[in-house]
Amino acid sequence: MSYKDETLKKYLDDLAAKLPAPGGGSAAALTAAIGASLISMVVNFTIGKSKYASFEEELKTILEKSEKLKEEFLRLVDLDVIAYESKNIRDALDVPFMVCRLCFEGIKLCPPLITKGNVNLISDVGVAAVLLESAFASAYFNVEINLKSLGDKKLTQPIRKELVQKEKVIKRIRHETEEKVGKIIRG
Repeated sequence: MSYKDETLKKYLDDLAAKLPAPGGGSAAALTAAIGASLISMVVNFTIGKSKYASFEEELKTILEKSEKLKEEFLRLVDLDVIAYESKNIRDALDVPFMVCRLCFEGIKLCPPLITKGNVNLISDVGVAAVLLESAFASAYFNVEINLKSLGDKKLTQPIRKELVQKEKVIKRIRHETEEKVGKIIRG
């Protein structure tokens, strides 16, 4: 089954059901897709406005990246289900690891939108950052449980090192984004 072609209700009903998949890994990918979609929405409401004309090219680049991320996250929603059903721990590890890596790329699109995005959608920039951080943390849980099941210390060390470094950056970006967005909202 391909959830990206199903209704959101179908996905959520299956997620809530007594089924082995979808589970937390695909939910992390869906959360990330929502975060990337919010970035696209902010940019789409900004491009073409004279107030932001000087940022147009940079915004188009951000939009291109956020749209690619959205599509990749949607693909990973289904790949996570397939990996889980295959009972292949390595595949089950690779999907959430990729979600983590892509969340790292996605959250880096948020800070420029604080000053270059449509101010009327500033709260959506904050929500996107929170969702991408949440998706990263959620996928990270799945990486850890699969690393534990795999039991390959040679593989575990570099993956953990990479994710610990990315986690620090993601938390910093989310925190700074949240602070700046909050100041703008509160005036």
